[in-house]
This record gives sequence, C-alpha cells and structure tokens, in this order.
Amino acid sequence: MDKRIFRISLTAALAGFLFGFDTVVISGANLPIKELWNTSPWFHGTFIMSMALWGTVLGSLFGGIPCDLFGRKKTLFWIGVLYFVSAMGSALAVDPYMFSFFRFIGGLGVGASSVAAPIYVSEISSSKNRGQLVALYQFNIVFGIFVAFISNYLLKGFDGANDWRWMLGVEAIPALIYSIMVLKIPNSPRWLVIKKQDNTRALKVLEFLSNKEHAKQKLEEIKNSFKTTDVKEKLFTSKYKKPLILAFLLAFFNQLSGINFVLYYAPEILERAGLAARESLFSSISIGIVNLIFTLVGIRLIDKMGRRKLMYIGSIGYIISLAMVGWCFYSGADSTVLLIFILIFIASHAIGQGAVIWVFISEIFPNKVRAFGQSWGTGTHWVFAALITLVTPIFLDANDGIFKDNPWPIFIFFSFMMVLQLLFVIFMMPETKGISLEDLEKMLSPDKSS
Repeated sequence: MDKRIFRISLTAALAGFLFGFDTVVISGANLPIKELWNTSPWFHGTFIMSMALWGTVLGSLFGGIPCDLFGRKKTLFWIGVLYFVSAMGSALAVDPYMFSFFRFIGGLGVGASSVAAPIYVSEISSSKNRGQLVALYQFNIVFGIFVAFISNYLLKGFDGANDWRWMLGVEAIPALIYSIMVLKIPNSPRWLVIKKQDNTRALKVLEFLSNKEHAKQKLEEIKNSFKTTDVKEKLFTSKYKKPLILAFLLAFFNQLSGINFVLYYAPEILERAGLAARESLFSSISIGIVNLIFTLVGIRLIDKMGRRKLMYIGSIGYIISLAMVGWCFYSGADSTVLLIFILIFIASHAIGQGAVIWVFISEIFPNKVRAFGQSWGTGTHWVFAALITLVTPIFLDANDGIFKDNPWPIFIFFSFMMVLQLLFVIFMMPETKGISLEDLEKMLSPDKSS
C-alpha cells in the first residue's frame, strides 16, 4: 500500500477518533450528571444522553450538502472545529440545558464526519485497498472509544465533583490538532471532477496519489461515469432503489444489535451485574481493548475475505452472545460470566458490522449522488441510535413489569434482530470486494437508458 495514500487516509479517518471519543466519553459522566442535576429518567435520556445523537442525526442527514458544496476536505476541517467547541462548552456547562446544547453541537460533528470521512477515503483509494483504508475510520472510532474509557478511568477522582467536566473537556486537545492536520490533505479528485468540473486540479491530485499514466486513465474513468449520469438526477429515484435499500437495512441492523446501548451504558450495565463503580469503569476498558483488537482483525480481513463473510461471522457471534447476556441477567449469573459474553458481543461487532458499515455504504452509491447516499445510510444509522439511547434509560429505570431492575428482555430482543440481519446477509447483501466504484455503479445502479 502506498504510504502517501495511507497517511492521507489516516489523517481524514482521524475524524473517527473524535467520533468515538465524543460518543462514549459521556458514559463516564452519565451517573455524576444524573446525580448533580437530579433529572428524571425521561429528561436524562431525551436531553443528557441522546441530545448529541439528535445532533448526529441532523449532521448525518445534511452532511452531504457541505460535502458537495464546499468539498470533503473543508467539511472535515469544520467538523474538527465543531468537536472543539462542543468539548469546551460541555465541560463548562452550568445547567443541563447548556450541557445538552453543546453535546448537540458535538453530535453535528459526529454525524457529518460519518458522511465526509468515509466518502473522502473511498474516493482517493483504489479497489484493491479501499476496504482497509475506509475501515481506518472505524479503527479510529474504536481507538477513540478505547481512549475515552481509559481517560474516564484515569480522571475518576481527579477533581472530585468536577471529574466529569475534565472527562468531556479533554477532547478539545485532539480536536484542535485534527483541524490543523486536515488543512494539509488534498481535495477529493472525484469531487473536483463531478462537482467543480475542474479536471486540471483533479489530474494533479491523481498524479500526486499515483503516477501520471495511471492518473490519466483514472481521470477518464471518472469523467465517463459523470457523462452517463444526469446532472439534475435525484437520489430518491427507482434507479437507486437497490443501494438505498441496502444502505437502510445495513444501518438499521447496525443499531438494532444494541451496540450503542452497550457502549453508552457499559458502566451502569456492569454495576447492575454486581461490580462497584470504579470496577465497572475499569471493566469498560476491557470492552475498549477487545473492540480495538477485533477491529484490527476486521480491517486485516475485509479486502481478503470480503464484506459478506465478515457479516456472516459477526451475525452469528451477535446472536449467541446477546442471547447469553440476556440469560446471564435473567438467571443472575456471575458478573465475570456476563462480562465475557459482553466481550464476545463486542468482538462480533468489531469484526462484522463495525468493520463493514462505513466501507459498504461509501461504496454502493454512484459518484454523482455518493454524498447524499452516504447521508441516507448514516442518517438511518443515527436515527435508530438516538431512538435506542432515548428509550433505554426508561427501561433501565423501570419500577415494574418484566424490565424491573433487570434488562434481560432488551438483550433477547437485540439477539432476535440479529437473526433477521443474518437473513439479510444471506439473501440480499452483495459482495463489493475488489470492484471499482465506477463498476459498482454499473452493477447496482445500471443506466437503463444506455
């Protein structure tokens, strides 16, 4: 793999580090904030915990607009700025409303990054290494999650009642560094051709990324794909029915696995299993370690085994581990046994959906509508993430019914949804390994007029 392309891809993918850190750092602040402002379960779920996710929903749904208007590079820069503002504002918040507002700002950055970064990396890479390079975004998400768990653990007891402020505020440092780094990467050559009609600059970028002969050939391929596409074409047309359905279902099942539920509420879930507060934070680090290791495995295999095989493996692991977590809570099994099955669940996610989702969605839409297609897929992902994060505190704090003091039905439900995901992989999901973006366009969105 070309070191230059790897370095550029890694820089863009660092948006994922901020994504992961910002998303999970709230887990360490969850209980202290609940005690500080004494909010109701409904308010805590709607504003404190899920407000960032509603920002993420908007950021992902509308992230395609700045990506197309201003370019992937400029969008990534401003995403770093949003993370910086959110970190500082959340750390200095004086009431739950101010806190929720700045978490919402950070959510905008998360949502927009899940559109801009995978698109950018997919557009500067080749069909041979696209899976690994786009999956760097997922690796950085996981690495950010891992660092957030460690940061929360180390900052526990650092400043007493203000620990949570340091947990959230420390994110401003990597956000600032990232914004500066992004200024040095080139624009996407496909964006320059399709959106700016600037073939000269696009050729220079392609030459910078490879060699003159290959650059000219690739430029012609991009231009030809542009010629066969109606300039005024909309995303929601019958032509794009297949990629729209594929992106929706993959994103839908990603969240109905319960991954964000486990990551957001890991310390609380582990406390309910019998671990003390500091022990639960320490055990959360093990979740981050397993997530990191198996994400690396997924990245290593995604261009060798392909997207579908990883989804097979992940789906089967999901089904078994989630069912066993539900059984552990139902039967009152030892907390160590429960933690083992949660770690198997995390490993299944990392090697399956975690490695595949951003790669697959960034591949299946044609050049002309890729930004808005990515927004569609990631928007679906974050709508369900927000809904799950909103309602789960209500179930966790239920005083009666089957959910009273025991979340086992939630995990059984997630396990059932993963059975449906396995059927989706078997009967609907195509393999995209080793196929160029332009050839995938012909395969999934054929131009019937030609």
